[in-house]
Amino acid sequence: MLLIKNDLLAALAASLEQLSPGAGAKAAFESPKVAAHGDFACTAAMQLAKSLKLNPRQVADSLRLLLLANPVFDRWVEAIEIAGPGFINIRLKPEAKQETVRDILKAGSVYGVKPLTGERTLVEFVSANPTGPLHVGHGRQAALGDAICKLFATQGVDVFREFYYNDAGVQIHTLATSTQARAKGINPGDPLWLENAYNGDYIAEIAADFVALKTVRSDDREVTATGDIEDLDAIRQFAVAYLRREQDLDLQAFSVRFDNYYLESSLYSSGRVESTVERLKEAGKTYELDGALWLKSTDYGDDKDRVMRKGDGSYTYFVPDVAYHLAKWERGFSRAINIQGMDHHGTIARVRAGLQAADAGVPLGYPDYVLHTMVRVMRNGVEVKISKRAGSYVTLRDLIEWTSADAVRFFLLSRKPDTEYIFDIDLALAKNNENPVYYVQYAHARICSVLAAWGGELATLDSVDLAPLTSPQAQALMLLLAKYPDMLTNAASGFAPHDVAFYLRELAACYHSYYDAERILVDDQAVKLARLALVAATAQVLHNGLEVLGVSAPRKM
Repeated sequence: MLLIKNDLLAALAASLEQLSPGAGAKAAFESPKVAAHGDFACTAAMQLAKSLKLNPRQVADSLRLLLLANPVFDRWVEAIEIAGPGFINIRLKPEAKQETVRDILKAGSVYGVKPLTGERTLVEFVSANPTGPLHVGHGRQAALGDAICKLFATQGVDVFREFYYNDAGVQIHTLATSTQARAKGINPGDPLWLENAYNGDYIAEIAADFVALKTVRSDDREVTATGDIEDLDAIRQFAVAYLRREQDLDLQAFSVRFDNYYLESSLYSSGRVESTVERLKEAGKTYELDGALWLKSTDYGDDKDRVMRKGDGSYTYFVPDVAYHLAKWERGFSRAINIQGMDHHGTIARVRAGLQAADAGVPLGYPDYVLHTMVRVMRNGVEVKISKRAGSYVTLRDLIEWTSADAVRFFLLSRKPDTEYIFDIDLALAKNNENPVYYVQYAHARICSVLAAWGGELATLDSVDLAPLTSPQAQALMLLLAKYPDMLTNAASGFAPHDVAFYLRELAACYHSYYDAERILVDDQAVKLARLALVAATAQVLHNGLEVLGVSAPRKM
């Protein structure tokens, strides 16, 4: 029905042009708030009334007559009604909605997917320094990042996934000294245990494998332990590789992959940080004060200027961020999206200010940010706060092992990123309609069961007569299926995979209502085939939407 909608929009634009030259550019359909009012709504009459110096209902009546005379509206529209102060409600003919079923069965897994546009987008997410297991906050970020990548891919975008981390610095030094202490037999609580050391059991595991001369391999590095507990640098390299492997295992359990791993330390070793600072100085966007080098970030909307280089010669943490994002731009990524925790909010203005000050042609608002809140975990009505292995927090792997990767994915994507989320383990394990992922997956499995009972070839449904699909429940289901492509587009533009989760729950509910209202495997062959085509199309959209979220679509439950 997408082509039909586009044809109707074009006809609406032409009619608006007749009423007021230039108005056609604003042609748009809305979804009526009340389904009984129609399938599409148009508010153009109220928008044009003032400029035309007419009553909105008069404009609506004139527009209605123009639309009724248009061949496209005559073919696909059943009725055009004027309501309230000048709303135009449009009711489609059943055959217009029935075209959706053909579109879906023909397109299959690419229904709603747009052709490649040539746009290159880099999505950076997770980006956790290898100092411990991934916690549930990283899990939310992994789910968000992966789903946003999949959403952009449906819009024809070439998406590149990147994981940015540091293998040096204070946190990594603490990791190394913590591992060294464990290797020497010093444990948490002992008099010689270091203040601020990492206390989790995983530190003891790293130390034991280092002493045992183990080799660890991650996606981006491989290190063999020397066993020399006095060699802190060797311990550091082994510990980083060990925890990178652990991160990989967590992400593999979550079916998340990356195209590249980018080291913060490489920005220093390659000279990118220094060259970025020099570039800002040459542009006249810095000044010296109190022994420090400052960026004139207030020139670009920041609330105050920011220190770039401290009196001791070290750089503040946003400087490598600016250098890193210049590298993203120079690598040809016209768009960059960062998925990060709410604690990164303060870096946005200064990074963007640094990019503009560098005068490298980077567009305003680059990069985009999606910030998320942390996740609380509840079990038996009590908050779960610690993991024995991690020492102080629930890990992503804990959550997957307690429930399932599907449940974790769907649950973490079912709310807007910036809203606090409580993960209810008991709900995630429930096999009832209260569990949203179960509810959606069950709808898919239910359809697969019907299709299996029929036993025919799905390919034969592409060309069946859909005329019997006229009931209110069938019409509502087809109209909702037709909204899937636009939903994907809007979800991608708003970085909103939760919109996909909401849509799938609505689609599952609509299917269950249809199933309860009409038997599918009836004796009448024509009716049976039409209904089978409808439910097969529904299963396809459920499958496609779940795929965007990284959730499986089981055929049996």
